[in-house]
Amino acid sequence: MPSSSSLTVTVAQPVCAEPGRPDTVSVNVERHAEAVRAAGTRLVVFPELSLTGYDLAAPAVDPADPRLAPLVEACAAAGALALVGAPVAEADGREAIATLAVTGEGATVVYRKMRLHGEGEPDRFAPGEKPVVLELDGLRLGLAVCADAADPTHAEETAALGIDAYVASALYGPGAAQAERRDAHCRARATAHGIQVVLSTSAGLTGVFPDSSGGSGVWAADGSLVVQAGTEPGELVRAELTRL
Repeated sequence: MPSSSSLTVTVAQPVCAEPGRPDTVSVNVERHAEAVRAAGTRLVVFPELSLTGYDLAAPAVDPADPRLAPLVEACAAAGALALVGAPVAEADGREAIATLAVTGEGATVVYRKMRLHGEGEPDRFAPGEKPVVLELDGLRLGLAVCADAADPTHAEETAALGIDAYVASALYGPGAAQAERRDAHCRARATAHGIQVVLSTSAGLTGVFPDSSGGSGVWAADGSLVVQAGTEPGELVRAELTRL
């Protein structure tokens, strides 16, 4: 794909299957595939742990898992790259909360969450070791997962690598206070570094959480809101990112 000066992005907050079922991942994959088909954009971003929901007991997902085939096929048909969340196992036995990049050629782990949160995450997972920039169609996208984006130093470390947008997959709780916290984080990261901010965050049920904030969106480099979803699961919102 040739370099360009802009990139279309969709932020998705899909309906999440109930945790712990034998078909949880398969159902979520189908919903991700539906979102990619409906999005019609080059990049589609999903929330933290989107393939399993926020269930820290969910088994690790192998990027080569055949259950991901419907999503790979949807990305191939749409010419899209999907950023999805899942727990993954490393070759040395450690596990991570990861972002997978899914294209028509398959899925690969592209980022591991660096700032683990609460008691449960560090009990099971190892933190990622370094910030990551994903290049897509000439734009440089810095990746983050949830608590990464809540820590200003993570955005600082990532922006130092030279990025056009800070792309975060997250989970925020329901209610006005969490919604304001979510939006404040995105505005602050944008204005501190003069970068666009993309946030996909869960809405409704996700794993062990019966409710979450929604409000996925895109913020311009001056901190202004470009587009934002509501609180309902299943919403998609689209925007154009530009090379800075």
